[in-house]
Amino acid sequence: GEETWEKLKTSAEVQDAFMTYTVYDDVITIKLIQEACKVLGKSEEGNLKHTHTHTHTHTSLSLSPYPSIHLSIYLNRDGSCALTMVDFLIHPQRLHSVLPLSISEMNAPSFRVERGADGRMLLHYYSDRSGLCHIVPGIIEAVAKDFFDIDVTMDILSMNKEEERTGKKEHVVFLVVQKSHRQRERARPNRLLDNQDALEGAFLRMKGKYLGVSVCPVKKSHWEVVRSIVTCGKGHLVNTFVPVYPERLWIEQKTFCNAFPFHIVFDESLRVKQAGVNIQKYVPGLQTQKIRLDEYFSIIHPQVTFNIFSICKFINSQFVLKARRERMPQAWKSQPALKLRGQMIWMESVRCMIYLCSPKLRSLQELEERRMHLSDIAPHDTTRDLVLLNQQRLAEIELSNQLERKKEELRVLSKHLAIEKKKTETLLYAMLPEHVANQLKEGKKVAAGEFKTCTILFSDVVTFTNICAACHPIQIVNMLNSMYSKFDRLTSVHEVYKVETIGDAYMVVGGVPVPIGSHAQRVANFALGMRISAKEVMNPVTGEPIQIRVGIHTGPVLAGVVGDKMPRYCLFGDTVNTASRMESHGLPNKVHVSPTAYRALENQGFEIIERGEIEVKGKGKMTTYFLIRNLHASEDEIMGRPQSLLDHKGKHKREVATQSSDEMTPGGSSEAGQGSVEAADRQRSSDQTETPHFPNDALPSGFCALL
Repeated sequence: GEETWEKLKTSAEVQDAFMTYTVYDDVITIKLIQEACKVLGKSEEGNLKHTHTHTHTHTSLSLSPYPSIHLSIYLNRDGSCALTMVDFLIHPQRLHSVLPLSISEMNAPSFRVERGADGRMLLHYYSDRSGLCHIVPGIIEAVAKDFFDIDVTMDILSMNKEEERTGKKEHVVFLVVQKSHRQRERARPNRLLDNQDALEGAFLRMKGKYLGVSVCPVKKSHWEVVRSIVTCGKGHLVNTFVPVYPERLWIEQKTFCNAFPFHIVFDESLRVKQAGVNIQKYVPGLQTQKIRLDEYFSIIHPQVTFNIFSICKFINSQFVLKARRERMPQAWKSQPALKLRGQMIWMESVRCMIYLCSPKLRSLQELEERRMHLSDIAPHDTTRDLVLLNQQRLAEIELSNQLERKKEELRVLSKHLAIEKKKTETLLYAMLPEHVANQLKEGKKVAAGEFKTCTILFSDVVTFTNICAACHPIQIVNMLNSMYSKFDRLTSVHEVYKVETIGDAYMVVGGVPVPIGSHAQRVANFALGMRISAKEVMNPVTGEPIQIRVGIHTGPVLAGVVGDKMPRYCLFGDTVNTASRMESHGLPNKVHVSPTAYRALENQGFEIIERGEIEVKGKGKMTTYFLIRNLHASEDEIMGRPQSLLDHKGKHKREVATQSSDEMTPGGSSEAGQGSVEAADRQRSSDQTETPHFPNDALPSGFCALL
């Protein structure tokens, strides 16, 4: 699936995307195969074979540029169907010779079929791309099963590294063993049909199947169409036809050379005996008597040594010859070298080889670059049609490549856009609750809501005014930034929402906007963490740790969005005022708790001591409390740090957040009765004392608090 493919690309360290009609280095293929072997638990050879057994329809057909090429590898030279394995194994060369018309950089392998002395069938595989020979058995075994009802096994007899001037490095010999498991009635090779009607019937059946290709393109796949044409039912046409040859050849030498303007006849020593008129025109040296063919041409494909023995070995292959530039006239050396493509035919009676060929051209541009014309190609030669058709094909390929490139560019841009959108949303959700931000993005109004209970915390720095008077502004900024950064991290640890910072005042809330039962415990743990973190922040005047006052109160609030520009999600109610009074009437390094907050924390594992009855401005006399520590959580757990190492006795070291009892005198004169404060970010529904992290740490907000 897609996940496995993405994992393979990442582990193999290859590029993220691949484009059609683009040639990639074999190193990429090998890397992907090796990583796939690790995932699937198979050997590299087995994985190559298994993969191409199930994908032979794509590897052998989908690359073909024209429908006729789909059939070419299954047809004999006389047009009859290749219904034997020997015929089939001969013709992959033809497919590989046509594919470069669309994929010019394609480096195709070479094949050669050989009958051993003991009747065994041997398939020779030549390639300078090492490590890919195991693809061959998978494809051939699948095609043999699908087309010929034959179980074929292929074993490697030998594998050699051949260092030749041809450049071929790998020569593998496969032993092909056939075992028929379903018998098919076949006519004997020399048996004729009883009458002409049967012969015509065979042609009509084949014609009907061919014409039926375009009738139902939706119901049949290309592979099924090819198979239906190749397997002609009862026997094949070669079993029903015996050719008749004339007693003499009724054609003149001049007519032959004009009818086949691109052909060469040469003997066993490669001496040129005869050449077509147009090949003489573009390779003038061929007009010289007794010249050697290898002096003017080199073999491009198959990559074999240029001698009569090697040519005979690959007699069934299509040969591509390239004119040697140094043998061309001086005026022609600047233009691309002429390439010829055709077949070799051995003429036993005269002990000569004839090379029937055509110019190897892919487009009209190549025709023009070689200063050739369509009229130079014989009218009966399909190279004319091939050049024109391939011109359109190349234009379609270029358009397809452009679309793929644009698609890849859009994919990369979309990926970058998603990253930037994620950053924006992270920043936005740090400033507003997620559900509130989403409603505002959609242009909706956020309705006010009542929360029956929540816990609000205020804190400030003791003697902050004196510190500001004695320090440079940058020192104050650095001190507050250090302190608030530590507090911000704790908001993620305990899942409380940072509402506001005004100067040295810091405010958080628990239970808003998403109600949660453990809001008081979360805020209490956060307060203990604040007290510990404050010890790590130094007073720029004295160099000693700063001191903070913390106040906590629990009660109901009303929350809603106010304003259209820079909208604020604010809290309204007396609970905000009371929480501010708890902070302003608190003591340095103390967590001052109101009566309602005390009741919410009672019997929840916290150590709380009574302060006594004090006079609270605007509230009268109140009995308040000091939060000392969490009896069930260590300092590391409060701070969200990794667990401490075990001591030498094997017991866990638990440093409890404690505070020594100082003289409890009422203090503070700050008037911070706030009636409106921004709401909290989303809260989780866990009631545990130690709470998990938010996905993103809350960031300092710039919201107002109505005092």
